[in-house]
Amino acid sequence: MSRGREPRGLLVPLRRPDPSPDAMSDEALIAACAVGEPGALGLLFDRHHRAVFRFVARLAADADADDLVQTTFVEVWRGAARYRGGSAVRTWLLGIAANLVRRHVRGEVRRRAAMTSLAAAPPALERAPDDAAIRRQLTRRLGEALAALPHDLRVAFVMCDLEEVPGVEAARALGLREGTLWRRLHDARKALRAALDGGAP
Repeated sequence: MSRGREPRGLLVPLRRPDPSPDAMSDEALIAACAVGEPGALGLLFDRHHRAVFRFVARLAADADADDLVQTTFVEVWRGAARYRGGSAVRTWLLGIAANLVRRHVRGEVRRRAAMTSLAAAPPALERAPDDAAIRRQLTRRLGEALAALPHDLRVAFVMCDLEEVPGVEAARALGLREGTLWRRLHDARKALRAALDGGAP
């Protein structure tokens, strides 16, 4: 990321409130967000997105700071009713951003660990002279196999095995019976194992 780059604007076009918007406090804008006034979110974004961008960029240099800023303000919109004034609005915004960055970093660690675990070479291959090359090949094969899975199977695998969402919660979030989710997860794991073994899924 280049130093000093300006973050992108809020993706959803938002009208700003007409009556003296600059006179509205941050707390008043949060209260307006809580009752569904989209213009208030736009004003909060105008006031604070640069600070949030700098904060996120410092916490996660390898992340897409623009996306995390966008997500921060989406979470502000969703959670405005929970703001109780215990801290300044800017501090509250940075707290939301920090939680998002932490989830992003944890997710990256989990994804890398899961990919490494799934791509671990079987005993017969571990004795090969170029183990690193074999592991790279298996990791690439796994990535291709994951991309080739039908969407429903890929969602089940990523949600449960990579993101570690409990099965009951995942089924509820996807609107599925638990048995359906477990069947998709089983099929996804089977297909990925077959791909790593060099066979057809």
